[in-house]
Order: sequence, then C-alpha cells, then structure tokens
Amino acid sequence: MIRVLLSFVLLAMLAACEDGPRELTMVTPTAEIDREIVQDLGELFANERVLTNLQLTDISLSGEQALDALASGDADLALISNSLNFRREIATVMPLYPTVLHIARREGFAEPLGPGDLKNAAVFAGAEGSASRAMFESIAENIGLDDDEYRYISNTNEIADIVVVFAPIAPERVAEFPELRLISIGTPGDIGNGGTIDGAVLLNPYFRPFVIPVGTYGESTPEPIVTVAVDKILVARIDLDSAIVYDLISDILRLRPALAAKRPGQFQQLDENFDVSASRFILHAGPQDYLQRSEPTIYERYSGVAEVTVTAFIAVFSASIAGVRIFRMRRKNRIDRFYAAAIKIRSSLSDSMNDDDKRNAADQLHELQNEAFELLVDEKLAADESFRIFITLSNDVLAQLSRSA
Repeated sequence: MIRVLLSFVLLAMLAACEDGPRELTMVTPTAEIDREIVQDLGELFANERVLTNLQLTDISLSGEQALDALASGDADLALISNSLNFRREIATVMPLYPTVLHIARREGFAEPLGPGDLKNAAVFAGAEGSASRAMFESIAENIGLDDDEYRYISNTNEIADIVVVFAPIAPERVAEFPELRLISIGTPGDIGNGGTIDGAVLLNPYFRPFVIPVGTYGESTPEPIVTVAVDKILVARIDLDSAIVYDLISDILRLRPALAAKRPGQFQQLDENFDVSASRFILHAGPQDYLQRSEPTIYERYSGVAEVTVTAFIAVFSASIAGVRIFRMRRKNRIDRFYAAAIKIRSSLSDSMNDDDKRNAADQLHELQNEAFELLVDEKLAADESFRIFITLSNDVLAQLSRSA
C-alpha cells in the first residue's frame, strides 16, 4: 500500500514537472526602442522551448509607473533605467544593455554650448522625470541657463536645436537626423584623469564612461565621442520566486545570440557573469544563485506543485489508513459472528442432551469452522489472534461434546 502511494506521488510530481513554462507578466515600456526590444524578447520566448514565458501588459508604463505595477503585484517584471530611485519592493534581476547619453546640436550651434547658444532653443530631452531630462537640466544649471530661457519639445518630429537623450547605440536612428552633430564630454584620454567625465561618474555612480567610436554614426561622429552610459536593467517584484528568476536568466542568456544578431550594438556585452554591483536596487535571490551557480533543487523549482502534491499525498494516505481500519472492522465483525455462534452452541450443552442433539451441535461447529476457513482463504478473514481464538473455542466445545458422548 505504501509503495503504491509513493509511486502515485512520484508520478504526480513528474507530471507536474512536464507542465508548460511559467507565465510572467512584463510591463510594456513607453520608449519606442525599449518597447521594441521587450517585444523581440517576448516573441523569442514564445517561439523557443523555454522554462518561462513572457506576457506583456496592454498598457505602456514609464519607469516609476512600471515600479508601481511591480510593487502592487500587477506585474512581475519591468525594464527600467538604472537611474531610478531605490525602492525596497523592487529587486534587480540583470542588466540587459547600456543606454548611452547622446548630446547632439543642430548645425550652426557652437561647441561647447554656452548660454547664448541655448537661449530660446528647442530642446528634446525625453519625458519628464527621465534620466536624460535630469542630465540636460544639470548641464543648463552648470552653464548658468535659467529654465525659462529654453523650451522642451515632446517628440523628434518637431525640429530640435538640442537633443539630450539616453538611448542604445542605433546608427539607423541617428541617420534620420543628418542635421544633428554629437557633442563629446572630453577626449578618451580624459577618462580616469579627473576630467569632466570623471566628475559626472563620481556624482552619479550608476553612470559609467562610454566612448562612441569614430564612424559609428557616419558623419555625425568624425572623432570619438566621450559620454556616459547607464544600464537598462531587468527588475522584478522582490517576492517573485527565486527558482523562476533563475530559469528566466538561463532562458535570456541562452537566447542571447538571437538578440545580438537582431541588435548587434546592444547585446554583445551580455554574458553569464554579468555585473550587478552598480545596481540601485537590491539584488534578487535568483540572480545571486545564478552568479554563484547554485541551481535550485527540484523541490525549489516546483515548490508550489510539491506542496500541493504533498497535501494530496497526506489526504490519500489518511484515507488509506481509514480504509484499512474499515476493512479490519469488517473482518472483526465477521469473526464476531463466529464467536457468537460458537458460544451459543456451548451455552446449549447440558447433561440431558441425547446423542442426536450432541451430533447436531458437533455438525454445526464443524460447519462454522469450514465456513471460517473458506473466508480465510478468500482473505475475508485475517489469520490473526482473533481467528485462532475462534478455532480454539470451537475445538474446546467439540472436545466437551466428545467427553460427554
């Protein structure tokens, strides 16, 4: 019986392990290029054999809104800039790709930019509250430009005098704006020598120096452009199961060649020893296990299924014990009937009984014994102490009849 129950549990767990990939809800970003990347990732997951699956939200949300969705449990994952402020409900999964600060001026504007150049300028610096807008306002403050001396435009369909935006390296996008020229924050030799670029990184530790090589953007980059980069990171609600996050990381890294082939400038640096030391959020237990190569056990991976299976096992085991008790009770009820019949015959014995009455009583006892042995063979009675007591009792009555004959 126990072996059957254990086999049932093992089969149930193995069947559960064959279930489809776990579904995760990911926030759809508002930025067009981030949205395209997330959609690419979702399509790859849908078309490949993976342990996890991504379902994108119908509504696009900005960075802080995406974090709100995670904190409230409306979503599991989000792709955000590492420049957002710390929140204890959010945990880092892994960096996916760098977004690079692009500062561009329209032809005719001086370099470096001064207050006179920016007065009444039309500035595209991303959405309000974005890292790029914060960066531009920092630049404007450093050169003494008041916030009423320039104006923001909401999209690049309008003619911009100045563009300040964090974006992945994407030559095809910059080629759409041939009138713009990128501005460098120094020279490559300034990195590590206390220049402006080092000051920007020191005050913003989530930044890192980045050099856009010559020719990356054609005529817009006739020389190296020194700037900063901030990672786009994948974050999760902190209570998301660590085994699921572990599997998600494994899936992303396995699909890395497909991502890099489609967007070669973004995913080439993504590898299995990714660096999360600069993250502004707590590291999730899943990537910590992955980086330490502490693969989850089968119970951790399928803990929810295991808990249900163990509960079902306990229920089945309890029901089996109850069934065994009922079966034993039925056997006891049967042997009690034989006890009662044998005792009744013994109680009817008397000195006044004639030989025919004694033979009749003996025949009844033999019939009881034969019936009991037949039930024993059919396993409807147990060969236990109760059965031996009945046989002893009936034999004693037969012996008493023999002595009185």
